[in-house]
Amino acid sequence: MTAPNFHSRLKTAIGAPGVPLVFLGNLEVEEQWARGECGLPRVSSSSGVAVVNRMDEFALLLAGGGDHVVLKSAPEESYLRYLTDLGIDLPKIHAVGKGDPQRTVTEDALADQSVLDALCSLGALGARLIPHGVSEVEERLVASTGLTLGAPSAAICKTVNSKVYSRRAADELGIPQPKGWAATTLDELEEAVTGAAEVLATGQKVVLKEALGVSGKGISVVDSASRLRRLQRMIAKQVAKGGYERIGFVIEAWVAKRADLNYQFTLAADGSVHFDFVKEAITEGGVHKGHRFPAALSESQVDILRQTAEQLGKKLHSDGFFGVVGVDAIVGPEGEIHPVIEINARHNMSTYQIRLQDRFLGQGQVAIARHYGLRLDAPLPFAEARAALADLLWTAESREGLLINNYATVNAAAAAGGTPFDGRLYGLIVANSVDRAAELDRAITARLTRGAQA
Repeated sequence: MTAPNFHSRLKTAIGAPGVPLVFLGNLEVEEQWARGECGLPRVSSSSGVAVVNRMDEFALLLAGGGDHVVLKSAPEESYLRYLTDLGIDLPKIHAVGKGDPQRTVTEDALADQSVLDALCSLGALGARLIPHGVSEVEERLVASTGLTLGAPSAAICKTVNSKVYSRRAADELGIPQPKGWAATTLDELEEAVTGAAEVLATGQKVVLKEALGVSGKGISVVDSASRLRRLQRMIAKQVAKGGYERIGFVIEAWVAKRADLNYQFTLAADGSVHFDFVKEAITEGGVHKGHRFPAALSESQVDILRQTAEQLGKKLHSDGFFGVVGVDAIVGPEGEIHPVIEINARHNMSTYQIRLQDRFLGQGQVAIARHYGLRLDAPLPFAEARAALADLLWTAESREGLLINNYATVNAAAAAGGTPFDGRLYGLIVANSVDRAAELDRAITARLTRGAQA
């Protein structure tokens, strides 16, 4: 369970008690960090980009009633009524007038003078900008509005979010992790590939990761030395063609696991660490799909994560970082904990669930946070989705059901043109037992599937 008052703790951590906060859900920030970097081949679609950009609406439920949030477009009034019906105190919304589905929320805000004017007024009051993560684009927004950045610089954020940083920080701190190598030069990559070939010779797989890849992008699982050498040659050709001075890759042995974990801590500017929670991550093919919590861990297993958070907090603080930190970990087949697979020194998907879980997850209850894929022929109004899911939604009487925490992603791809299109409905299922949560999950999936086909 998350400790209460995360919002107040965040304001204190960034040194801004009593100061208005402006939240920005730029969840695609890793794409900004990865621009200009040597990487593995990627495939993306205009509709997929449009959906990811509308994940900005998550920030609506991280902000409090006295805060502000910048969005690519105003949420449907029926969705806002749904949230207020739940008793949620919403922030002041600053919506872009004419956004571009292919632009990020920050880029849209920079192109909208009315939004810039509103943010300038807030900047004059000393308001702090709290983005999902900080890139040079968010720094431009700060420079254009006079807002104070409630986070470290883009350069620091990019550095500490590199998988190379995660790997080397864990090595420095003596934190156990899967056998592996980090490479920032072609010579280091050669050493890594040679070492990984020995692992492959035992019949074990390895995984090659871009330093700034995310959500299954920039990752290749390799089962032969010949394929690994082909990837190495491809990277070398990119370096020669692009004139890169540095590269960023990690190669690690593929580890069998019982469960994926995500834990979060808040690192204050003074270096103090507060362990927020640990959740079991739901992944499919290396792509994040959601969380289950509370995680099925023993006290001793959680203690390992707490101790690791303290170690990582000291390291991150020494390197100039403060704010929210999420860490991916795994539970091995025998229950052993690998406490650092990757550091995400930014907001995480689980961060955006905090306000709902604090308010609606009762003692002894369990939750599943996930998204549901939809295939639609036309935009689906929120009122219709609410009516279709009526008996499966959380109510004060039942204290069980689905809480919807992002609706913009349902229809985002429609703006990119073409039908049918794919959408996502994000929500948090609250239930009195694991079995009941799974039952509700199946019922919601079936109901949405029927609704989309109707």
